[in-house]
Amino acid sequence: LQKELLKYKQEARNLQGIKDISPQDALQQRLIQQDASVLQLKQELLRANMDKEELHNQNVDLQRKLEERNRLLAEYKKELCQKDRHLQQHQTKLDEVLRQLSEASYQQVDLERELEHREALLAHCMKREAEE
Repeated sequence: LQKELLKYKQEARNLQGIKDISPQDALQQRLIQQDASVLQLKQELLRANMDKEELHNQNVDLQRKLEERNRLLAEYKKELCQKDRHLQQHQTKLDEVLRQLSEASYQQVDLERELEHREALLAHCMKREAEE
């Protein structure tokens, strides 16, 4: 019975100890926990804001690079159009020169035929003169 009595007394003291914690101490502990939670939330918010700022800076950098590439692309397209125009002009000139060359070739063939005909006439005339 004495053992049981000691056990129950110990239990009662423990319960009394818990009960003896003043409401002010409990409030103090709760405030400490809340302060720790607020501090942790502030740290997380700071990290999130830093991440957000870094992403914003990356976005600005990528936007700048995109604008630069678009500008270069526009310049390349402009150069390509100019080169296409020059190529078209040269193609037109080449076609004209080829047409003239073809005409000259036909004229050369005609002149060669005429020369052969005159040489034949000359040879015939010389033969007749030699015979006479």
